[in-house]
Amino acid sequence: MAALLTTNPILSSTDVVAPLRSPLKPFRPAPDSCLRTTRWRSPKAAVIPNFHLPMRSLEVKNRTSVDDIKGLRLITAIKTPYLPDGRFDLEAYDSLMHMQIVNGAEGVIVGGTTGEGQLMSWDEHIMLIGHTVNCFGASVKVIGNTGSNSTREAIHATEQGFAVGMHAALHINPYYGKTSMQGMVSHFETILSMGPTIIYNVPSRTGQDIPPPVIHTVSANPNMAGVKECMGNDRIKDYVNKGVVIWSGNDDECHDARWASGATGVISVASNLVPGLMHEIMFQGKNPLLNSKLMPLIKWLFQEPNPIGLNTALAQLGVIRPVFRLPYVPLPLARRLEFVGIVEALGRENFVGEKDVEVLDDDDFVLVGRY
Repeated sequence: MAALLTTNPILSSTDVVAPLRSPLKPFRPAPDSCLRTTRWRSPKAAVIPNFHLPMRSLEVKNRTSVDDIKGLRLITAIKTPYLPDGRFDLEAYDSLMHMQIVNGAEGVIVGGTTGEGQLMSWDEHIMLIGHTVNCFGASVKVIGNTGSNSTREAIHATEQGFAVGMHAALHINPYYGKTSMQGMVSHFETILSMGPTIIYNVPSRTGQDIPPPVIHTVSANPNMAGVKECMGNDRIKDYVNKGVVIWSGNDDECHDARWASGATGVISVASNLVPGLMHEIMFQGKNPLLNSKLMPLIKWLFQEPNPIGLNTALAQLGVIRPVFRLPYVPLPLARRLEFVGIVEALGRENFVGEKDVEVLDDDDFVLVGRY
């Protein structure tokens, strides 16, 4: 255009621009044709404010009452089964979940130590929490293990867990790279802001006890549901006397914790195998005879670090495939033979599954290092 104006001085700028102008007149709507009488709103958004908006870190992301969590008596630390290639066996998982629910379990810990959350990627972890909520969340409380020794990682995992619908979070104190008492308080207060939370104290795994002053400090938070305590019934009784809700973390102590020390209930490994009997222990009053009958099974389960015994037992019962993610390996043959005798003594009908208990050979087990 500039070249045209320079080489032809007879043309004015108006003459050049005029042909480019549209002869169409702009559209003007008729008066009042676009007036709205009401503001349109999504039906769900009209009922639940900000329903469609992303959740923020400091919001309570789940509508579950903390009191709903505090009242749970039998919570199973659910096992995660695997396919031969090491991926989750969701069919076996769903079957095991169903057995827990029909036998009275009120809650499950997903991806805890027993569920081998330590061997999962966070994508796997959150997917399994979401799957459990979607399939069973109306029948049982889903408590996701979203703890970490990194506060940043714990925040992110807990955000995701509540976003997929978990009812509460389980949080451990920072392990390996341990922190001070004030560091523990700061860590727990940060994640407690997100929703109902159970704190888990197991020094045999973390290398550091969560001392009572830390628990009493964070118990003032309204999202604090209680503590899974593994430091014995004397401490449990002391906490209960001061108004802290406690679940025993030790199957061998849970009967006395419940009926002598005031614990609300148990977060149990053994209930994966005998949920009905563990329900009876928690709900039917003192029963030292049944408790003593369960001791051989419980001692057998924990002769090696959990979940080695549980994985072996469920495989022998035919409830899961005999697949282990390394570094876990099955109990030796002699121990597998012992388990058959334990099942016969307690009664096969009290255990999950319908197949006869088997003594599996070493070659029956699949050990997976890459998955």
